[in-house]
Amino acid sequence: HSHSIVKGGGRKMLAFAPKITSRTFVQTPSRSYSIVGKDKATQSRQWIEPKDGLVGAVGSTPLIRIRSLSEETGCNVLGKAEFLNPGGSVKDRAAYYIIKDAEDRGELKPGGTVVEGTAGNTGIGMAHICNARGYSLVIYMPNTQSQEKIDLLRSLGADVRPVPAVAFTDPNNYNHQARRHAEATPNAIWGNQFDNTANRMGHYLSTGPEIWEQTDGKIDGWTCGTGTGGTFAGVTTFLKEKNKNVKCYIADPPGSVLYRHFTEGKLERKGDGSITEGIGQGRVTQNMEGIQPDGALHITDDRSINMVYKMLHEEGLFMGASSALNMVAAYDLAKILGPGKTIVSVICDGAYRYQSRLFNKDWLVSKKLFDSIDPKYTKGL
Repeated sequence: HSHSIVKGGGRKMLAFAPKITSRTFVQTPSRSYSIVGKDKATQSRQWIEPKDGLVGAVGSTPLIRIRSLSEETGCNVLGKAEFLNPGGSVKDRAAYYIIKDAEDRGELKPGGTVVEGTAGNTGIGMAHICNARGYSLVIYMPNTQSQEKIDLLRSLGADVRPVPAVAFTDPNNYNHQARRHAEATPNAIWGNQFDNTANRMGHYLSTGPEIWEQTDGKIDGWTCGTGTGGTFAGVTTFLKEKNKNVKCYIADPPGSVLYRHFTEGKLERKGDGSITEGIGQGRVTQNMEGIQPDGALHITDDRSINMVYKMLHEEGLFMGASSALNMVAAYDLAKILGPGKTIVSVICDGAYRYQSRLFNKDWLVSKKLFDSIDPKYTKGL
């Protein structure tokens, strides 16, 4: 590109600067929109000013236009780039708001301990924030989780305790073990991410307003998968308050009950289980209480795994399987709502946390998923 300066429209601009139109909001640095209700000059300052430590850098992530899906659907398909949070995932928000809520209520005092049951990303977010705030962290997790996540948590200083994966109804479920540990420890809190509505409130206060401002209020559809329900419920609540016509669809992997719950009124699983981690649910959590989505999308693993590879090879986005499921859901919702609409979903985290599985031919073959990936993407495997 030539960097010569040309005069255009009465102001100097770079010769290769993109043409700005009313639809170019997707190219705008989103942090300039992070403070809702402020004038644009104030918003720009908020973006430029240094953040106060790691905690100050949580949130204000950009929206990325997914070019291939936008062109295939005739819609504006946008992914909220939550992998750009300092701890690398959307769960930094839940971790921050759960800890901040406990501090604000006087339950967590300096030098205290945070205990959580987590399948990975919430624990990673909590580890970063506990280090920044001076707390100890104890993590209980099912022993089915990827080794990368366990190793990373230990590197971050957490006391990680993998326990057998049993149903929530079993007293030895990892969440119940975490609760008992917190109850037996002085100056400790149990994060309780599934049923602590500080999680949902964090997304209502941050993610929802960011999406609304970044799209200039021109959002037609919102979809994502749910584990705790915090992201979907918090964003849905905010968007519906702004415009009740925004269509909010839950995206659900195989083995979860939410698709049938919201389409048939039955708390029954559809499918046998999924390669996606951290999403899908066997119950309605307190974060999801009172939320009535406009619809639900059942997304199978064969589509999610192909989308992992499509996003890498066509968009340069290295995302995990739950993020890929969200992109499939955004595509499906775009098809339902029709051309010209703006659809937003979440890119939760990067694939490097799942690399040993998602990019391992033997593992993919063992899951009967290798043949689901377009051959043009699998040459290097």
